[in-house]
Amino acid sequence: MTAQLIDGNALSQQLRTQVATRAQALKAKGITPGLAVVLVGENPASQVYVRNKVKACLDAGLHSVLEKYDASMTEAALLERVEGMNKDPSIHGILVQLPLPAHIDAQKVIEAISPAKDVDGFHIASAGALMTGMPGFWPCTPYGCMKMLESIGYDLKGKHAVVIGRSNIVGKPMALMLLQKNATVTICHSATPDLKAMTLQADVIVAAVGKRNVLTADMVKPGAVVLDVGMNRNEEGKLCGDVDFDGVKEVASYITPVPGGVGPMTITMLLVNTLEAAESASN
Repeated sequence: MTAQLIDGNALSQQLRTQVATRAQALKAKGITPGLAVVLVGENPASQVYVRNKVKACLDAGLHSVLEKYDASMTEAALLERVEGMNKDPSIHGILVQLPLPAHIDAQKVIEAISPAKDVDGFHIASAGALMTGMPGFWPCTPYGCMKMLESIGYDLKGKHAVVIGRSNIVGKPMALMLLQKNATVTICHSATPDLKAMTLQADVIVAAVGKRNVLTADMVKPGAVVLDVGMNRNEEGKLCGDVDFDGVKEVASYITPVPGGVGPMTITMLLVNTLEAAESASN
């Protein structure tokens, strides 16, 4: 059996078309959904991400502001700029690109963003809302994973989901989202003694540790659904995920490729969150 691909590019396109339609409806009321993206320093990967986010916004008919600052910007100056954006009615979502320079406390900056504009879903209020099942913004990468499962009509009720990774950005929120859909969830990480014993029980596996080949074919139960959140480079410098794709695709029923899987969904869910922030502000 060769797994069916869950095409993140195609699903993203569908969702972005819906965002564009809803953005048009808001524009008819005189509101253009706006996302502010703040980049501090010259991190090359961050520059690429930021460029992609701004382009995606503009393509979907959203208004985007990109503010770039020197790496020497003080924490106080950044906090002041965030406060200004909190008060700006034309900005519905605020995204401060991570990582920040070492002298700036990233958590302090995230907490300074108004929860109503926290479209990255990283604020402690957003995390608390997810934890307690209240409305709030979900972090974009695990939210994209949930949309991918939805796109194949996968019912998580009673299924065993294994999440490899426990970061605040992917692993933990992913586990909570799966729980909300009535899956039984196991979180594995670097201190898990026998990862294979866990993954072999899983109906759904989400690999999110940033380590190549953390999941191989012998670790996957036949027919499992595998979502690969990893973003790594192989010896030839080619982009690859956390999953040994060629091996695992012969065992799984569905799998996400890298690139073209979860990656495009992350930016798409950022657009969805920004649009929803604008819709909330307009009510």
